[in-house]
Amino acid sequence: MDPERAAQLETAAPVRKRHRMVDRVAGILELAARNHDGLTLTELARLLDAPLSSLQGLVNGLVAAGYLDEHDRRYRLGGAPYLLNLMAGRHLVTQVGHRELETVHADAGLTTLLSVVVGQGVFYVDSCSSTPRYDYLAKNLVRRSLIRTSSGWVLLAGFARRDLWSYLSSLPAEDDANRERFLNELETIQETGVCAAPHISEVADGVAVAVREEGRTVAAVSVVGPHEEIRSRRDELVDLLTSHRRRWEQAG
Repeated sequence: MDPERAAQLETAAPVRKRHRMVDRVAGILELAARNHDGLTLTELARLLDAPLSSLQGLVNGLVAAGYLDEHDRRYRLGGAPYLLNLMAGRHLVTQVGHRELETVHADAGLTTLLSVVVGQGVFYVDSCSSTPRYDYLAKNLVRRSLIRTSSGWVLLAGFARRDLWSYLSSLPAEDDANRERFLNELETIQETGVCAAPHISEVADGVAVAVREEGRTVAAVSVVGPHEEIRSRRDELVDLLTSHRRRWEQAG
């Protein structure tokens, strides 16, 4: 063998070894991505040829981190992979893009935001705003509180019951009042897909509507502004957003 070639082989990086846990996580995510109706834990175990007990902890961890969503004991791909693609500059939500936000913004004259939930936080992933604060939050994908934003209430209302109770029970004492107010509004938000002027933030207030695809809430669109303006225009903004939502659903 050529001495130079032999030297190259000796100094070449070793072949990367596979890791069983990583392989299982990757397998879970790929199956969740390919099965839009979701898979049960038993189905995942059968398809991966893995013991049920070895997957339970992995699946729970992936749900907690936002990589999987659980509804009715079926697991689907969560929002975290989508968020990573956004961070990497690449595009969960097919009904609403920037053009739709611009149209809402033009009609409402208020900052308009597209939000998704990842794990236990809200991220503004797109915005149409002349307000630096919200533009910054959207451009930098800053995590916001679910219980302290109108879009967060809409997204929480779409949680599976087990995850919702788990999240609410984990809130600190300072959010006790917000939790009680949210619970009082929960059934209405679930029925209408609307959270209107909850007055849960000292900075601003908002009206938000759920973006639903394939029967589940995948995002929220909200308009935000000063408390007094949102309160005085509450009914108008609800009508405006629900009207736009009907158009998105018809177009989609």
